[in-house]
Amino acid sequence: MPLQIIVGAQWGDEGKGRIVDWFAAKADIVARYNGGDNAGHSVTVGDTLFKLHLVPSGIIHGHAIAFMGSGMVVNPGSLFKEMDMLAGAGVDVSPKRLRISHAAHLITPAHQALDKANEAARGKANIGTTGRGIGPAYTDKAKRSGLRMADLLAPDFLERLGLHTDDANQQLNLLGAPYVNPSDVMDEYRGYIEILRPHIADCSSELTHALKAGKRLLAEGAQGTLLDLDHGTYPFVTSSSTIATGVFVGLGLGVTAAQNAVVSGVCKAFQTRVGSGPFPTEVKDDLAARLRGTGENPWDEFGTTTGRPRRVGWLDGVLLRYAVQINGLTELVMTKLDILSGIETLKLCVAYKHGNKTITDLPFGPTDLDGYEPVYEEYPGWQEDVSAMRDWGELPLAAHRYLEAIARLTDIPVRLVSVGPEREQIVEIS
Repeated sequence: MPLQIIVGAQWGDEGKGRIVDWFAAKADIVARYNGGDNAGHSVTVGDTLFKLHLVPSGIIHGHAIAFMGSGMVVNPGSLFKEMDMLAGAGVDVSPKRLRISHAAHLITPAHQALDKANEAARGKANIGTTGRGIGPAYTDKAKRSGLRMADLLAPDFLERLGLHTDDANQQLNLLGAPYVNPSDVMDEYRGYIEILRPHIADCSSELTHALKAGKRLLAEGAQGTLLDLDHGTYPFVTSSSTIATGVFVGLGLGVTAAQNAVVSGVCKAFQTRVGSGPFPTEVKDDLAARLRGTGENPWDEFGTTTGRPRRVGWLDGVLLRYAVQINGLTELVMTKLDILSGIETLKLCVAYKHGNKTITDLPFGPTDLDGYEPVYEEYPGWQEDVSAMRDWGELPLAAHRYLEAIARLTDIPVRLVSVGPEREQIVEIS
């Protein structure tokens, strides 16, 4: 198994960070291939909670080399904070362990200002972005006017950065938003250049040679399938390719790297999303508060990046089956099974009703879900606390039946089940 791809099978926030951490124990290389610091991956090791937004989660394992791919957009300020946090916890983030693609794009303060101004201009039609400059950075990339990591090596980088900020200020002026001071931006970035330069690498070449040498590569996606720019609930999506095939562009790998690849889809035992957009199985009564939690614990349903309460609902099997199809998933990893303990009856959406029709597959993807009502199957819940269980045989029979129903619905096996937030709270299914 030279290549394993980890993707979110829902709207992100599925708990990918700790699942990547689990699989990274046997990987030589961990690589992130898309997104920016709008992602939030949490890993709990003992009493230490690592909240990562850019650096691949698997770096916490001391033996693995971490790569940040060309499909990413990188805010150096956020990256430095993460690197300092990791170094303070004893994690090696030197250039030999943290490699950043020369083709990854930079996020600047001008991008962040544009993101907030654009979102404010949308008013009630806002998308619910994190305001971290992700969309404007990818826009500049598509316009062929962006700044890349390789530009940090150029002697005139600060001049280019100043021109970039001037251009953004013209757009901010049209939006009636405050200007960004180019001198302040250049002063900020002046401190980043020397630190980042040793980390810049030709990731495509290094990763290709590693795979040819038989190294195990664990590729980590950010956000989730339903936020994919092309295949998600457009326009309520992110600005990058979040699905499994994005790994080839985002890391610069040829398609032959897919031979014998394992594609693991991470999915909560229920459904959540942050921000605007359709959500057929959403619940808003006392059950919503029960699934979401109070926010007092870091693993409650509040965004790692934004702190916003997540919308919650029953697991949507129609969308999950779509995620299997669009990613070519070979296995599922279910998280947060422990949260369902104590709920008397569980619901699983197996189809939609639209007018007088019942459909099990989406006619044109998940873009327009208005007017689609979920069709549920009900399963008995369980009262046992499963958080200390580590073997399949220990889990309640009702939990077996619920997970087996999900496997039948998606036609792929459930390989792992998490029963708590900590690294070892995993049930492996052989």
